[in-house]
Parts: sequence; structure tokens; C-alpha cells
Amino acid sequence: MPMSTQVSAPPRVQPSAEFRPSPPRSEEGSEFAPLLRTVRAAGLLERRTGWYARSIGLNLLLVAATWSGVLLLGGSWWVLALALPAAVLGARTAFVGHDAGHQQIAASRRVNRVIGLVHGNLLLGMGVGWWTDKHNRHHANPNHVDKDPDVGVGVFVWTQRQAAQRQGFAQWLTRNQARLFFPLLLLEGVALKVSSLQDLRHRSGRDRLVEGGLLAAHLAGYTTLLLVAMNPLQALAFAALHQALFGLHLGCAFAPNHKGMEMPDPDGPRWGHLRRQVLTSRNVRGGPFTDWFLGGLNYQIDHHLFPSMARPRLKQAQPLIRAHCAALGLPYTETGLIESYRQGLRHMNEVGADLR
Repeated sequence: MPMSTQVSAPPRVQPSAEFRPSPPRSEEGSEFAPLLRTVRAAGLLERRTGWYARSIGLNLLLVAATWSGVLLLGGSWWVLALALPAAVLGARTAFVGHDAGHQQIAASRRVNRVIGLVHGNLLLGMGVGWWTDKHNRHHANPNHVDKDPDVGVGVFVWTQRQAAQRQGFAQWLTRNQARLFFPLLLLEGVALKVSSLQDLRHRSGRDRLVEGGLLAAHLAGYTTLLLVAMNPLQALAFAALHQALFGLHLGCAFAPNHKGMEMPDPDGPRWGHLRRQVLTSRNVRGGPFTDWFLGGLNYQIDHHLFPSMARPRLKQAQPLIRAHCAALGLPYTETGLIESYRQGLRHMNEVGADLR
């Protein structure tokens, strides 16, 4: 989701209840069509409802256990140690909301929406409507400076043209954005909540009532739980640490995906679906820990090509997609986790180089 490091008010967009992207119905003869037929014939577009039911159930159980521990340890400063598992499990919750938004979990859009509202608005205080609209536009045109909100001008900028327009404090940020990237991710958890609240005025009446009510319930429940468990100073310290670690974890999960990859020329020819998704995305190699830590987003190329594909099927689809790209002479970019961060930071450093 990354979700966003921008702090400006979100642009006005048409409300949306769920993700629209799905495996495109490509025209016969397109580069993507043969791959779509192969993946579909292999049964990889079928849902894994049982897998998600077990994963969601386990996550909710661990969330409940962690916050029960907060209540039990609330009189001691040792309670701050639980901010880390609370943040990690919060990221797992966000990954479930992401998958529900892509219609990966259930066949019913209504069920996916309910799952998204519970995991996003209620459990995290992050508006599913705002994030869905933003993420739709990202998936449709990844790394396109005029169309992808994730590479728009915000706290960070992603092209030298954007950097040249910076003035004052914003210019200082751009000069130093590579070294400030990870420290500023500590604010991402709060920024997501603020953007969600700002966006409520753009929701329709019913959506505003539902989403706003769940956001208010989250805020009231979170505040009450902390103040019941501990004194106000401890509660403030716990909330600050929890939200900082949550934002850092989410940012680390989304940072490797597109930063430093190809950026389509706004004035150039429009790429087809296959090239648009493959050339702008980066996969992260690794084993079970990488899959868990990044919530399946380490299969970013495969996810962008088939956004409604269930998370556990991405690994199965990867060899088919890699082979198809090789047959077409398209680079299928994969790096290790640390190398993915290095490439992204190098790109951010180069963007700000002319200002130094």
C-alpha cells in the first residue's frame, strides 16, 4: 500500500467502495493475453478462501492476545515492549485490508468490503475509501508522474523536474530526502489516519456515515483502552511508539516495490498492460520470512499483473510470468530486500543531487 508519504490534502476523486482493477480482458494478440490464458488454465485465479480464513483468524487471535497483554501490563513501563508486536500485527491487518480491496479473499464484493472496513477503518483507523481510490490510480498507472499519486509531489519527490520546483524548507527536504526517508516513515502511521479523516468530506452520505463512524469507533476504543490500561504519560508514550513502528513497518513493506524503477514518459507512447506493470515494478527475493514480512508484496510484478490473484498463489504464478517475460525479452527485476532499499535510496539521492 507505498501507501503515501504525502501530507497534503487528498485530491477530490469519485467515491469508490472497492478496487476496480481485475485481470484485464486483453485483446487477442496482445503481449498479455497468452500469459492470462496460461495463468487461468493453471487455476491460479481461483480464490483461497480457506487460507484467508485461517490467516485472518490467527491474526485476530494474536491481536487480541497482544492487547490483553497491554491491559495486564498497563501499570508497568514494560508495557512499551508490546508496542512492537502491536505494530507488526497492525501491518498484518493492513495486508488483509489490502487483499480484501483487491477482491482476493471472497467471491462477494460485499464480503470483501466488510472485511476491508473492519480491518482498515475499525482496527487501524485508516479509511478504506480514501486508500482504495488512491491505490486504484496507482495500479492503473504505476510510476506515472501525472497519474500515479504515489509519485506525486509530497514530502518526497521522485523526478528532477519535481525537485527543481521546490523552494525553502521543501527544497531542503529534497536535498536530504534519501537520508530522511526512513526517519520520516515513523510519521506514516499518523499521516494515513489524517488523510483518511480529511477524505471523509469527499465520501457520499452513506459512505461518510459508515466510514466516519468506524473511524470514530477506532479512535474512541484505542484511546479508552490505553487510558484504562495505563496513566496518561504511559499512554502517550505507548501510542507514539506504536504508531511510529507501525508506519515504519508499512513503509518498509511498500518502499521496495517501485522506487528507482522505470517511470513512463508522460509525453511518450502508452505502454500496454504487461509492460506498464513489469517495467515499473520490482520483486524482492527471499524465503518464508520475506513473504511474511512484506505481506506477499515482494511478488510485486506478479501482483500488479494479476491484482485479484490470492496472495498464496503469487509464488505459484511467478515462474510462468518470469518465463513469459523472458520469451518477450522483458526484464523481470528481482533483488534482495536490502538491495531493493539501496536502489530506491540511490534514486531519491539522484533526484535531489542538483539542489546540493
